[in-house]
Amino acid sequence: MDITKILTELRQEREQLEEAIISLERLARGRGKRRGRPPAWLAQPKRRGRPPGSKNKKTTSSTNTE
Repeated sequence: MDITKILTELRQEREQLEEAIISLERLARGRGKRRGRPPAWLAQPKRRGRPPGSKNKKTTSSTNTE
């Protein structure tokens, strides 16, 4: 066994682990409660039923003309 080779591999693994820990810490910090106004698509109330114009459209011509 070459001890110097093992040491270099372990140092590389330690660097990779440190980078992974740093990135996870950054993610954890950014997950706090958001401040400010929510985006428009989130603030709009959800509509129920069919979307307008999907079926049973109102016609401008009268069907019961005499």
